[in-house]
Amino acid sequence: MTIKELEPYLKALTPSEKAQALQVIFAELSASWPGIEKNPEVCGGDACIVRTRIPVWLLAAWRRNGWSDQEILAQYPTLRPGDLTNAWAYVSTHPSEIDSAIRDNDEDGVEA
Repeated sequence: MTIKELEPYLKALTPSEKAQALQVIFAELSASWPGIEKNPEVCGGDACIVRTRIPVWLLAAWRRNGWSDQEILAQYPTLRPGDLTNAWAYVSTHPSEIDSAIRDNDEDGVEA
């Protein structure tokens, strides 16, 4: 079914049903996020940029410390601007996970 075919059904939902539908969609997106992967054998299962071992929490920590996207891309030439777009979207929808990972790695003496 396409979005266009689905649209009349979505419009017919009550506000409560729409909220439930969003929860289902969010759960699906959380399990499979574009450009981000979680593998228990890579970086302890932390969310990483696909094709890399670069954890999203590290990029978020750098950004919080004032690094620009250009500075991050210069640090990791294999990263693409789209990778950062995916990372920032992931960070905005998983703030507790990212905050926790930054804290855990800061306590472990990992410099961000």
